[in-house]
Amino acid sequence: MIYSSLTQRLKDQHKTIASLIIHLNNRQLNQHFRKGKWTIHENIAHLAKYQPVFLDRIRKILTMEEPEFEAYRAEDDDGFEIYCAFTTYELLKKITADREVIYQLINHTPPDKLERIGIHAKYGKLTIIEWTEFFLLHEAHHLLTIFQLAHTG
Repeated sequence: MIYSSLTQRLKDQHKTIASLIIHLNNRQLNQHFRKGKWTIHENIAHLAKYQPVFLDRIRKILTMEEPEFEAYRAEDDDGFEIYCAFTTYELLKKITADREVIYQLINHTPPDKLERIGIHAKYGKLTIIEWTEFFLLHEAHHLLTIFQLAHTG
Protein backbone atom coordinates (compact mmCIF):
# COMPACT_ATOMS: atom_id res chain seq x y z
CA MET A 1 0.00 0.00 0.00
CA ILE A 2 1.24 3.50 -0.81
CA TYR A 3 1.77 5.61 2.30
CA SER A 4 0.89 9.29 2.27
CA SER A 5 4.41 10.69 2.67
CA LEU A 6 5.54 8.71 -0.37
CA THR A 7 2.65 9.99 -2.46
CA GLN A 8 3.20 13.58 -1.37
CA ARG A 9 6.95 13.50 -2.02
CA LEU A 10 6.39 11.87 -5.39
CA LYS A 11 3.96 14.61 -6.30
CA ASP A 12 5.90 17.62 -4.99
CA GLN A 13 9.52 16.94 -3.99
CA HIS A 14 10.95 17.88 -7.40
CA LYS A 15 9.40 21.35 -7.10
CA THR A 16 12.07 22.14 -4.51
CA ILE A 17 14.65 22.52 -7.29
CA ALA A 18 13.19 25.80 -8.55
CA SER A 19 13.09 27.20 -5.02
CA LEU A 20 16.74 26.32 -4.48
CA ILE A 21 17.99 27.95 -7.67
CA ILE A 22 15.61 30.86 -8.20
CA HIS A 23 18.21 33.44 -7.17
CA LEU A 24 21.07 31.97 -9.23
CA ASN A 25 22.31 33.08 -12.64
CA ASN A 26 23.66 30.84 -15.42
CA ARG A 27 27.27 31.33 -14.31
CA GLN A 28 26.40 30.11 -10.82
CA LEU A 29 24.36 27.19 -12.18
CA ASN A 30 27.30 26.05 -14.30
CA GLN A 31 30.13 26.80 -11.89
CA HIS A 32 32.39 23.93 -10.88
CA PHE A 33 33.03 24.34 -7.17
CA ARG A 34 35.06 21.14 -6.85
CA LYS A 35 37.12 19.45 -9.52
CA GLY A 36 35.48 16.28 -10.77
CA LYS A 37 32.12 17.09 -9.15
CA TRP A 38 28.96 18.10 -10.95
CA THR A 39 27.66 21.64 -11.22
CA ILE A 40 24.16 22.55 -10.09
CA HIS A 41 23.03 22.33 -13.71
CA GLU A 42 24.59 18.88 -14.12
CA ASN A 43 22.85 17.66 -10.95
CA ILE A 44 19.55 18.87 -12.40
CA ALA A 45 20.34 17.22 -15.76
CA HIS A 46 21.02 13.97 -13.90
CA LEU A 47 17.66 14.16 -12.11
CA ALA A 48 15.90 14.90 -15.40
CA LYS A 49 17.67 12.05 -17.22
CA TYR A 50 17.08 9.51 -14.49
CA GLN A 51 13.28 9.94 -14.45
CA PRO A 52 12.73 8.17 -17.80
CA VAL A 53 15.13 5.45 -16.63
CA PHE A 54 13.08 4.99 -13.47
CA LEU A 55 9.83 4.98 -15.44
CA ASP A 56 11.22 2.31 -17.77
CA ARG A 57 12.29 0.20 -14.80
CA ILE A 58 8.85 0.40 -13.19
CA ARG A 59 7.18 -0.57 -16.47
CA LYS A 60 9.50 -3.58 -16.77
CA ILE A 61 8.74 -4.63 -13.20
CA LEU A 62 5.03 -4.46 -14.02
CA THR A 63 5.39 -6.61 -17.14
CA MET A 64 8.30 -8.96 -16.45
CA GLU A 65 8.99 -11.50 -13.74
CA GLU A 66 11.63 -10.06 -11.37
CA PRO A 67 13.71 -8.12 -13.92
CA GLU A 68 17.29 -7.33 -12.92
CA PHE A 69 18.84 -3.87 -13.18
CA GLU A 70 22.38 -2.62 -12.89
CA ALA A 71 23.03 0.41 -10.72
CA TYR A 72 22.46 3.50 -12.87
CA ARG A 73 25.52 5.62 -13.58
CA ALA A 74 25.10 8.86 -15.52
CA GLU A 75 28.69 8.58 -16.68
CA ASP A 76 27.76 5.40 -18.57
CA ASP A 77 24.65 6.94 -20.15
CA ASP A 78 25.25 8.74 -23.45
CA GLY A 79 21.95 10.51 -22.95
CA PHE A 80 23.29 12.35 -19.91
CA GLU A 81 25.43 14.62 -22.09
CA ILE A 82 22.39 15.39 -24.22
CA TYR A 83 20.46 16.42 -21.13
CA CYS A 84 23.37 18.58 -19.98
CA ALA A 85 23.01 20.57 -23.22
CA PHE A 86 19.45 21.61 -22.35
CA THR A 87 18.90 24.86 -20.48
CA THR A 88 18.07 24.60 -16.80
CA TYR A 89 14.58 25.87 -17.57
CA GLU A 90 14.09 23.11 -20.18
CA LEU A 91 15.29 20.53 -17.67
CA LEU A 92 12.80 21.74 -15.07
CA LYS A 93 9.99 21.44 -17.63
CA LYS A 94 11.12 17.88 -18.48
CA ILE A 95 11.27 16.95 -14.81
CA THR A 96 7.75 18.29 -14.24
CA ALA A 97 6.28 16.51 -17.26
CA ASP A 98 7.98 13.19 -16.54
CA ARG A 99 7.11 13.38 -12.85
CA GLU A 100 3.43 13.65 -13.68
CA VAL A 101 3.69 10.43 -15.73
CA ILE A 102 5.52 8.68 -12.88
CA TYR A 103 3.05 9.97 -10.31
CA GLN A 104 0.05 8.79 -12.34
CA LEU A 105 1.60 5.38 -12.99
CA ILE A 106 2.45 4.70 -9.35
CA ASN A 107 -0.85 6.04 -8.03
CA HIS A 108 -2.96 4.10 -10.53
CA THR A 109 -1.15 0.80 -10.12
CA PRO A 110 -3.33 -1.68 -8.22
CA PRO A 111 -2.03 -2.40 -4.69
CA ASP A 112 -1.21 -6.03 -5.49
CA LYS A 113 0.93 -4.94 -8.46
CA LEU A 114 2.88 -2.55 -6.22
CA GLU A 115 4.28 -5.65 -4.55
CA ARG A 116 5.93 -6.80 -7.78
CA ILE A 117 9.70 -7.16 -7.55
CA GLY A 118 12.61 -5.74 -9.49
CA ILE A 119 16.14 -6.76 -8.58
CA HIS A 120 18.73 -4.02 -8.05
CA ALA A 121 22.36 -5.08 -8.48
CA LYS A 122 23.34 -3.57 -5.13
CA TYR A 123 20.15 -3.54 -3.03
CA GLY A 124 18.58 -6.81 -4.14
CA LYS A 125 14.86 -7.49 -4.40
CA LEU A 126 12.75 -4.34 -4.15
CA THR A 127 9.02 -3.89 -4.50
CA ILE A 128 7.71 -1.04 -6.64
CA ILE A 129 7.04 0.88 -3.43
CA GLU A 130 10.66 0.35 -2.36
CA TRP A 131 11.93 1.36 -5.83
CA THR A 132 9.86 4.54 -5.53
CA GLU A 133 11.26 5.27 -2.07
CA PHE A 134 14.77 4.70 -3.40
CA PHE A 135 14.03 7.03 -6.34
CA LEU A 136 12.85 9.79 -3.99
CA LEU A 137 15.75 9.38 -1.56
CA HIS A 138 18.19 9.55 -4.47
CA GLU A 139 16.49 12.73 -5.66
CA ALA A 140 16.62 14.18 -2.12
CA HIS A 141 20.37 13.52 -2.02
CA HIS A 142 20.78 15.63 -5.16
CA LEU A 143 18.50 18.32 -3.74
CA LEU A 144 20.82 18.55 -0.75
CA THR A 145 23.80 18.77 -3.10
CA ILE A 146 22.11 21.55 -5.08
CA PHE A 147 21.35 23.40 -1.83
CA GLN A 148 24.96 23.07 -0.70
CA LEU A 149 26.34 24.26 -4.05
CA ALA A 150 23.89 27.16 -4.16
CA HIS A 151 25.26 28.31 -0.80
CA THR A 152 28.93 27.82 -1.60
CA GLY A 153 30.74 30.95 -2.35
